[in-house]
Amino acid sequence: MTAQSGAAHDDRSILGLLLEGAATGVEGVLVTLTGIEGGSSRGIGAQMAVLADGRSAGSFSGGCVEAAVIAEAQDVLARGQGRTVRYGIGSPYLDIRLPCGGGIDLLFTPRPDPAVIAQVLARLVGRKAATLRLGEDGVTLADAPGAQGFQRAYAPPLRLVALGHGEDLIALVRLARAFGLAVEAYAPATDRHAAAEPGITLLASRTALPLLLGDPWTAFVFLFHDHDWEEHLLPLALAQDGFYHGAVGSARTHRARLAGLRTIGVPQASLDALRGGIGLIPATRDPATLALSILGELVQDYQACAGLPGWSGHAPGRSGQDPAAHVPTRN
Repeated sequence: MTAQSGAAHDDRSILGLLLEGAATGVEGVLVTLTGIEGGSSRGIGAQMAVLADGRSAGSFSGGCVEAAVIAEAQDVLARGQGRTVRYGIGSPYLDIRLPCGGGIDLLFTPRPDPAVIAQVLARLVGRKAATLRLGEDGVTLADAPGAQGFQRAYAPPLRLVALGHGEDLIALVRLARAFGLAVEAYAPATDRHAAAEPGITLLASRTALPLLLGDPWTAFVFLFHDHDWEEHLLPLALAQDGFYHGAVGSARTHRARLAGLRTIGVPQASLDALRGGIGLIPATRDPATLALSILGELVQDYQACAGLPGWSGHAPGRSGQDPAAHVPTRN
C-alpha cells in the first residue's frame, strides 16, 4: 500500500524532530496511520514523531488520541520492538474513542535510521520527492534493495511564482506567505504599490526578464491587467514544469491571450495547460477575495497532485484544460 503527502512543511517538522532527538541522544518513534475503519480526521499516511522525553510533532485527531500515542511510543522504546495498534472501533483500549466514531491502525516504528531520515529531508530541500518503506523493525528508502513494508511518499512543499501588478498581486503574495508558502513575486518597476511591498522583485523592462524555474510542485500565477507584460513572461513560465499555470481575466481576455501566444509559436500543449478565469470563487472582484479564491485553488490542486493523506479528489491534468470551465472573473 502506498500513501503520499503534500503537507511537506508538516513532514519536515515531524521528520526533523526525529533527527533533532537523534543528534542529542534522545531516541524516537515514527508513528504512521496505515489503516482506517469508518471515519477519520486524518488520512492514510498521516504521521507523528514521538521522542522518549515526551516531545512530539504531528497528530491523528483533535487531541483525543495523541496522549495515548505518546505513551504507546514510549512503551515501544522501552520494550525495543515496533508494533501496530488499533484505536477506536475494535481497539483493546476501551476508554479511547475517536470523535468520528471510527477506528485507526497506527504503525509504531522505533528508532528510525537517522541517516535515512536525513536523506528524505535532503531530497525535500532539493525539491525532489522521496518514499520511505516503514515496518515495525525500521525504515528504508523505497528504492533500496529488498525494501519492504508500508510505503509513505513525501513531496516538496508548494511553491508559488506570482507575476503581476497592483493590489491583486500584493494580496496574493501576503496571503500565500501567511499560509507558509515559498513565494517568488515579480512586478514592473513602475508599479508604486509593488515597489513599497517587501520581497517583490521589480522588473525594469519587458526585455530584462527574470530566470523562471519550475518543478512539479510549483504554481505560476499571472495577475497582470497590462497584458503587454504577459506576451514576454508567459512563454517563459509555460516552458517550465509546474502543476499549475494560470492567469486572471475574462473568457474573452483569455481567448485573446491564447491567440497571441499561438501566434508567437507557443506549443499547443502549453496553451492547453494555461488556465484563465482562475480561482474557486466565481466572479470575485476585490483583491482579498481574489487572493483567497486563487490560493484555495492552488492548495486544492497541489494536494491532488502531491497526494496529501486523506485526499480523495481527482488530480487535475496539465493538458486538456477547458478555459470555459473556469468562471470569468476580471478583465
